[in-house]
Amino acid sequence: MSAPVTDAPRTTAPPVLDIRDLRVDFDGPDGPVPAVRGVDLALRRGEVLGLVGESGSGKSTVALAAMGLLPRTARVQGSVRAAGEELLGADERALARIRGRGIAMVFQDPLSALTPVHRVGDQIAEAVRVHQDVSRAHARRRAVELLDLVGIPEPGRRADAYPHEFSGGMRQRAVIAMAIANAPDVLLADEPTTALDVTVQAQVLDVLRTAQRETGAALLLVSHDLGVIAGMADRVAVMYAGRVVESAPATELFAAPRMPYTVGLLGAVPRPDTADRPLTPIPGAPPELRLLPPGCAFAPRCPLADDGCAVAEPALTGTGDHLAACLRPPAADPATLFPVPDHTPAREAVPREELPSVLRVRGLARTFPVRKGGVFRRRVGSVYAVDGVDLDIRRGETLGLVGESGSGKSTTLMEILRLAAPEAGTVDLLGRSTSELTKRQAHALRGSVQIVFQDPMASLDPRMPIGDIVAEPLRAQGASRAAAARRTPELLRLVGLEAAHAGRFPHEFSGGQRQRVGIARALAVRPELLVLDEPVSALDVSVQAGVLNLLRRLKDELGLAYLFVSHDLAVVRHIADRVSVMYLGRTVETGPVEEVFARPRHPYTRALLSAVPVPDPARERNRERILLAGDPPSPVLREPGCRFRGRCPVYAGLAAAERARCAEERPEQRAFGPDRTAACHFAERVSAPTPTAATP
Repeated sequence: MSAPVTDAPRTTAPPVLDIRDLRVDFDGPDGPVPAVRGVDLALRRGEVLGLVGESGSGKSTVALAAMGLLPRTARVQGSVRAAGEELLGADERALARIRGRGIAMVFQDPLSALTPVHRVGDQIAEAVRVHQDVSRAHARRRAVELLDLVGIPEPGRRADAYPHEFSGGMRQRAVIAMAIANAPDVLLADEPTTALDVTVQAQVLDVLRTAQRETGAALLLVSHDLGVIAGMADRVAVMYAGRVVESAPATELFAAPRMPYTVGLLGAVPRPDTADRPLTPIPGAPPELRLLPPGCAFAPRCPLADDGCAVAEPALTGTGDHLAACLRPPAADPATLFPVPDHTPAREAVPREELPSVLRVRGLARTFPVRKGGVFRRRVGSVYAVDGVDLDIRRGETLGLVGESGSGKSTTLMEILRLAAPEAGTVDLLGRSTSELTKRQAHALRGSVQIVFQDPMASLDPRMPIGDIVAEPLRAQGASRAAAARRTPELLRLVGLEAAHAGRFPHEFSGGQRQRVGIARALAVRPELLVLDEPVSALDVSVQAGVLNLLRRLKDELGLAYLFVSHDLAVVRHIADRVSVMYLGRTVETGPVEEVFARPRHPYTRALLSAVPVPDPARERNRERILLAGDPPSPVLREPGCRFRGRCPVYAGLAAAERARCAEERPEQRAFGPDRTAACHFAERVSAPTPTAATP
């Protein structure tokens, strides 16, 4: 359990990082394109400042400008002072002297921040020797100490490993170790947990807290995750269109935001700790910075905007430390500003046992060969990617499939979508076993199950207009060109686009609009099951809210069933009726989403839920956190017993005889009420309320 974070009181000490009137323009084909427009930020020693906003708001550009890492095409003006020394305009020798010792950075992608051909320990030791006159042996010892500090197991041995031999979370911890090697005054963390599982994210955030506590550094934390900011930041600065539009202590900003944009961001965030709550997406899209409207940049999307907002861009004003760039500060309730969709089901509720089955999977297994050799390759083992998955989806129901990376979620989807005999187990789709389908029958059934992919741009042909993209499944199922053309406008309107958009190409749409095109294409052949593989993970929170609301409406109107795969449990809590939790290729818990989130039966589920950040500083900083030790074991090793026991907090407290049972006997699914199962020998000991459960 990590120590709670509290708002740090502001002191009169001089800032260790002082950014004044920072302006950044990039060269474009039609002239300079502004990216940052007059940003002022100040960090004092030991303080955490969260920097948030939609993609393109300028958050990462501010961090890179502070480090002097912007490309040569950038034109930077203003002032960036670290420990009293001006960085803008400094030569490379001066920047090299201060980088790493005065100011250090933790990048979003740790693999790109580490040199692949050098050992991790050598890279950390090199960072030490650049700024300290010490021997190689001393630097090596310091590297091992740092790896131990950030929680790398067996640091002495791991120091000799290469970056590719580390997991994603371990690489990020190694990068943090490198960043704090010389006890810098300022740490810049640019989306340090974006690509990580929720359990690994919790570990990395705990390491950041430890690193900051050990060095006393100020931390500028750039993140799109408001839950992370709520748990880490003392103060928050919200950016929009290259400017800071609100700045306040974290508790004040989350409790009573004064800028309509901030209110919209908070209303669009799914929460894992609340019951069914409609999301409030911000209408429209951020403006192109080279085509900014006169006056307030947010005015075209703001429900409070009037003629006065178009006259001049409002300055940051307010009382105390809470400042906002708004002429008409709003009420805190987003529902009073942005339209709340009506989530009243269009169909009458039917008991689950009376609903027809859409998908039923029992004991699904899939292995992949491990081969060695050059010319004569031989199989030396197997990867047990899926090793006992059970799923059950009824008509009009959403099943959320969750688990860490490598748990087998994507392989499970591909096995279902193959519509062929599985390696082991059974797959029944719409009452028909895929093992018994002929090629003709499989082709006819394929229209009943469609998929929406994670990256909408990668799944749309950039050379085709979206009208043809949406009509393509219809043509593949034998529809005439005329019939497909008649159906296309109806599909575009169904997902909130205009029929006139049919002639446009994918690059002319925003990310959220492209995902709507992908959904329209999937709906073209009137499927009964829609498989959604991380459909909103690449979208900004405001755009994500609109897509999630769309999916809920379509399910109610069309009676669709969803298999919704996501690593974001807050999203699953918002959209799913039931949830299935996977660990190392196996289903370990299933049940209604409200029951599983409120009272998990498997220790892995409980740890997952405790790691989900809540966008509420008061709750996030005082709730229980369960940090899982280490990484999942290799899927190549199929050991007997429970494969979670090496990381299980319950196992650690068992008696010797009970531990022996976990080590020797593989736990099977046990029923804990209607439609509720868990694969744990000691599930009764995990039944305390989850740390994210809402307080009555």
